[in-house]
Amino acid sequence: LLGDLPRMHRRADRVPPVRDTFDTRRIEFGPALERVLRVPAVADKSFLVTIGDRTVGGLVARDQMVGPWQVPVADCAVTLGGFDTCAGEAMAMGERTPLALLDARAAARMAVAEALTNIASADVASIDRVVLSANWMAACGEPGEDANLVDAVEAVAMELCPALGISIPVGKDSLSMSTTWRDRGTNRKVVSPVSLVVSAFAPVEDARRSLVPMLRTDIGESSLLLIDLGFGANRLGGSALALSHERLGAAPPDLDRPEALPALFRGLSRLRREGLAAAACHDRSDGGLAVCVLEMAFAGRAGADVDLGPLGADPVAALFCEEPGVVLQVRDADLDAVRAIFDSEPVLRPCVHRIGRVESGDRIRFTRDGHVLHEAPRGALHRAWSETSYRMRRLRDDPDCADEEYAGIDDANERGLWCTTTFDIDDTGGGDFDTGSGRDGDGGRDAHAGGGSRDRAPSARRARPRVAILREQGVNGHVEMAASFDASGFDAFDVHMSDLANASVSLRDFVGLAACGGFSFGDVLGAGGGWAHSIRFNPRCRDEFEAFFRRDDTFTLGVCNGCQMLERLRDLIPGAGAWPRFVRNRSEQFEGRLVMTRIADSPSLFLEGMEGSELPTVVAHGEGRAVFDGDALERATRERLVCLQYAASDGAPAARYPANPNGSEAGVAGVTTPDGRVTIMMPHPERTIRAVQHSWHPPQWGENGPWLRLF
Repeated sequence: LLGDLPRMHRRADRVPPVRDTFDTRRIEFGPALERVLRVPAVADKSFLVTIGDRTVGGLVARDQMVGPWQVPVADCAVTLGGFDTCAGEAMAMGERTPLALLDARAAARMAVAEALTNIASADVASIDRVVLSANWMAACGEPGEDANLVDAVEAVAMELCPALGISIPVGKDSLSMSTTWRDRGTNRKVVSPVSLVVSAFAPVEDARRSLVPMLRTDIGESSLLLIDLGFGANRLGGSALALSHERLGAAPPDLDRPEALPALFRGLSRLRREGLAAAACHDRSDGGLAVCVLEMAFAGRAGADVDLGPLGADPVAALFCEEPGVVLQVRDADLDAVRAIFDSEPVLRPCVHRIGRVESGDRIRFTRDGHVLHEAPRGALHRAWSETSYRMRRLRDDPDCADEEYAGIDDANERGLWCTTTFDIDDTGGGDFDTGSGRDGDGGRDAHAGGGSRDRAPSARRARPRVAILREQGVNGHVEMAASFDASGFDAFDVHMSDLANASVSLRDFVGLAACGGFSFGDVLGAGGGWAHSIRFNPRCRDEFEAFFRRDDTFTLGVCNGCQMLERLRDLIPGAGAWPRFVRNRSEQFEGRLVMTRIADSPSLFLEGMEGSELPTVVAHGEGRAVFDGDALERATRERLVCLQYAASDGAPAARYPANPNGSEAGVAGVTTPDGRVTIMMPHPERTIRAVQHSWHPPQWGENGPWLRLF
């Protein structure tokens, strides 16, 4: 069509890298560790993680947060393939951009290696199941950068990945990574080194078998194993240690023996098959071995004693080099069997080292040949690691909230997450209908999951009662809401507001109504405000809702955005006059967290039989602060309308952040009506009806999560 187009010609001239010396003999270990812990690439990323919704859809099995204290150190993400399976997919990332200042080939190989050592913690059968996406970035046209890009692409796409049996079917590039400007008469320029950001994807056979970077102290005596895929090279070029001292170094880490990566996957797969799975796993790419062990200790609030004797003559290099490798926590009773599995891989035999043990205290100790190199309380090191995030949050968010969260890092009385139930989690309180599990109901329970009295919602006793899952523009929590009701024996129907407005659907045909979470109308007129007005000022919709609320055979659940919308319709809902308003979070940010809640004694039919339970639950909202007008809180308390409260470590209603993530009065998270038929709450119980949907849960849980009981 266009004829012969001219070929593009680019000239790629090589420019030798600028190297410098980095003498570790003058490095004082304690100050060096604190420097590295504060490097932004290494430090706590909570200020970024908690402002995103990481649970929407209800199919997330592993997000960034790990352990009861929700520390953002996860190596990979794991999602589920559906609401009735534990199979799914894992995703991990890798990037080693600073290394390209020394060796673009090594930087590219290390980006792939980091992505693979991260995703290896998931239940991936073998390395050939992994597929990569490559994001190439370079300042083409700058001296030496075109040649560096050619070298990096060749090293990964033509050499490393074919050798590993991994494909890169998709990617993108940004090839103008330089910027110029004029400042006070001076021309200035910043040029990015060649950057490869690798995203790795792989099918997961069982999300529950994912290993997390959290040291456990409840499994008896245990040891730390380092699988050193750098084979003792301990190169520091481009490391966080060197950069924190304003040096670059001479030799960067590299993947000298690519065949070690498939062997690592085979070894971890055998551990799982033979029931010897490690208690914890973490890769050491950011900050080196010292940071790797510390992050595992932070997540589990454990101590560790690390012996560097097996790792060479330079303990500083051994602790801070960012060579490829992983650290495993292994029970001492399984140690010989685990080592035998890795020894069966000849390439791994020389690189598996026992480097210490896990302790129940709060001391972190690094030693070599009996000499203590550094010893410090875990809490103090955790505060150093989190200080960068804390400083950013204090400037961006409400400073008092930032102070309260930071103060809890080394608070020995902070319990984190726990679970106390007043009911049997495995008894879902079934009803006189088919639960969808192939089992009959128990013959005496009401249809609703709380197991409440039959006269609450008489028509709900029929087989599979019909529930309308209500949606509006911007609502995004409807699928997991429908799945929760479906799993509990209801027939869930997708009902959009337009269906009600044009009379193609009527609420007369339903006994249940669930208003879902999301951002209806982009939160125009405040969270839930636009949605509520679309009902209030549409005569047909207003009549539909008012008639539904006044029937004595219906129930209504409002969650998050649906909670906000129903609160604004309180004048249409009998008995809702004492409900609070929901306004901007005290932190002035969206809050996405797993927090503790306590179920109060109330008339709510959803929560009947669950009173007194203390459960972890998901919050994901920007305007969830419950504010009561006048004496409404006193009235709501007197009439037992408060059904759900955020809980502090002592079980009392939480007042401090982040246990109370939005600053609600009296820690109020949910309210109901005097007859219990309408319940609204800001947390998302529909996202955690299964144990696998929790980023942390007690190890004794089976298939069900406690929130299934609500449905």
